[in-house]
Amino acid sequence: MHKLLYLNNNRDLQTLFGKYDQNLKLIEQELNVKIGSNEDGLKVTGKKEDIERVSELVNYLINLTDEGRDIKKQDVYYAIQLTKLDKGVDLKRLAKEKILVSTKGGVVTPKTKGQIEYVESIKRHDIVFGIGPAGTGKTYLAMAMAVNALKKGIVRRIILTRPAIEAGENLGFLPGDMIEKVLPYLRPLYDALYDMMDPEKVEQYAEQGIIEVAPLAFMRGRTLNDAFVILDEAQNSTPFQMKMLLTRLGFDSKAVITGDITQSDLPKGTTSGLVDAQKMLENINGINFVTLTGDDVVRHELVQQIIEAYSKAEQQ
Repeated sequence: MHKLLYLNNNRDLQTLFGKYDQNLKLIEQELNVKIGSNEDGLKVTGKKEDIERVSELVNYLINLTDEGRDIKKQDVYYAIQLTKLDKGVDLKRLAKEKILVSTKGGVVTPKTKGQIEYVESIKRHDIVFGIGPAGTGKTYLAMAMAVNALKKGIVRRIILTRPAIEAGENLGFLPGDMIEKVLPYLRPLYDALYDMMDPEKVEQYAEQGIIEVAPLAFMRGRTLNDAFVILDEAQNSTPFQMKMLLTRLGFDSKAVITGDITQSDLPKGTTSGLVDAQKMLENINGINFVTLTGDDVVRHELVQQIIEAYSKAEQQ
């Protein structure tokens, strides 16, 4: 059977098709349909359920273009995954799910079911643990929510922190003073910030203490009021460090703890603070744990397959 999907103008068609019709080809390949165009819109041929998925997908993508957002191949790919019957995602609602991160209209959007649940959890809870493999947007989405909260005046400052331990490296062998030694460990947090804010604004906020990026050890003895706190790479914290950070949280503050429990760089035999927190805090109201999986990876499509391959090997 076939169905005609009416579109408003040629601009919609050009945006949907993408460069060299790459978006169109991806939709045909993933949803087992044939798509042709005419002056009124798109003619979709295939099974009824597949045509309905295409219709839902096209409406979602048109909503994005109406908001002035560019459509990239990866946006189409993740939207296609969300149309699968077992996902249960309302694409109309998802099109409106955006996190404003700049005065210039810059937005960050969740792209998978797990990411949607993660963002919703951060909105509803004061302490959220985001656990999952690399590329699932754990830190990036938390950063977007922090910048959004600062922009709206919900918090007065952003505190970003990480344990200064990775890949068996020893700080004592690195050149420079303590600040220079830990900067390489904090660079991913700065990279995410620069994606969302003008570098000049980041530097200005850093000088004013509105944004602070520091190693986890620097949090000891402080009280963090009116702050959005992000602990990244939490699998490399010890139980003592995790307890120390969580008990720093003051009034009108929110904390997001991110990490991958399969990638700890702690010395062999040392318990991860992230693993310990899962056991200790999972039944406390107001604290929520969100687990992201390979399905939520939003990097190159091969990354998802790489993660799955390593997971299978580790299980064996």
